[in-house]
Amino acid sequence: MSWTTGLLTFFATILGMEVFAYVVHRWVMHGFGWFLHESHHRPRTGFWELNDWYFVIFALPSIVLLVLGTSGTTGDWATWIGAGIAGYGAIYLGFHDVIVHRRVESGYVPRWSYMKRIVQAHRLHHVVGTKHGTVSFGFIYAPKPEVLKAELKRRGMDGVRAAGAQDGSGRVVERA
Repeated sequence: MSWTTGLLTFFATILGMEVFAYVVHRWVMHGFGWFLHESHHRPRTGFWELNDWYFVIFALPSIVLLVLGTSGTTGDWATWIGAGIAGYGAIYLGFHDVIVHRRVESGYVPRWSYMKRIVQAHRLHHVVGTKHGTVSFGFIYAPKPEVLKAELKRRGMDGVRAAGAQDGSGRVVERA
């Protein structure tokens, strides 16, 4: 596989992972997988939470594809797709755990409108502390905050706040 095709495969995988993450977050994590994800919508008592198992679960296909692709068992496509899944995982970790929830303090303050939008959309996601009725399930793309606020209002969820929702440092998350 050429480098051009490989890079296209890599970036297509990242985009595909955003669709996959949306679907899994919306219908698995806020569905039958809530027993793990609920910990993410509650105040954290330590560094780890049950929801972190999703990160491990979603890393497995990437690891398998990277091993198969680099061992010569499959074609180069496996390496590029495995790398794309890992790339998405790195983006998720940076956006979600470092920038939004500050599980690792970086000192980063979002100034770019895109980053502000991602942070605000995720905070609006946490306005509702149950598995039903929340908005914004993506990580790289998020609707405008005005759209999300209007949807929360339409659902009768405006002004709702997950009791004591905190970021990684234990600070109460600011009102969306």
